[in-house]
Amino acid sequence: MSTILVEACVQTVESAVLAATSGADRLELCAALEVGGVTPGSGLLRAVRTRVDIPLQVLIRPRTGDFQYDAGSLEAMRFDIAEARRAGADGVVLGALNPDGNVDREALATLLEAARPLSVTFHRAIDRTPDLGAGVATLVELGVDRVLTAGGAETAASGLAGLAGLVRRFSPTIGIVAGGGVRADNVCRIVRESGVREVHLGPRLPGNGELDVVELAATIGNLSRES
Repeated sequence: MSTILVEACVQTVESAVLAATSGADRLELCAALEVGGVTPGSGLLRAVRTRVDIPLQVLIRPRTGDFQYDAGSLEAMRFDIAEARRAGADGVVLGALNPDGNVDREALATLLEAARPLSVTFHRAIDRTPDLGAGVATLVELGVDRVLTAGGAETAASGLAGLAGLVRRFSPTIGIVAGGGVRADNVCRIVRESGVREVHLGPRLPGNGELDVVELAATIGNLSRES
């Protein structure tokens, strides 16, 4: 399991540096994780980029709530993507759904065009779609690089069957990243039973939203011992 990529979700410069020095392979930078996460400010993004060398992805989400975006919100997302590129981000994390819960093809195509050549991850909005397989098939068709998912469940540990099905059906046409409650005590089982090669950790200390570096290090250590 030593080849498993570990992505850490962070929202401060301190957490980003700690995650990188603790062995994370990639970062996702967000703000306001206590309400589900929104796009971080450009100052934070630039400060993190100057201090970490590992791949850095940026959440592109203009507001909390649902994932249906009007023209104004999409324009804001395109500006945020452009700023992420200028600041040196390696990728963006985004998602858009129609009122019926399916992937919004038109909106996603617009955002993909704005994002290239950055890598693009579709976030866990995919787990809200009525047909997970059909949703991921749309992402593949449009050229999304990876999808963050719990296999249609609340947590990756409870969505193992869904994750395994996605890996069997879509690998290697799109990266399947297991996210949602991934912790040191369940990460090896999640990887073993689902077949994913990437996991996403967002453990945060109560009260301040900082990354739990002890948990991150334990997760990476458990994966290494399983290799």
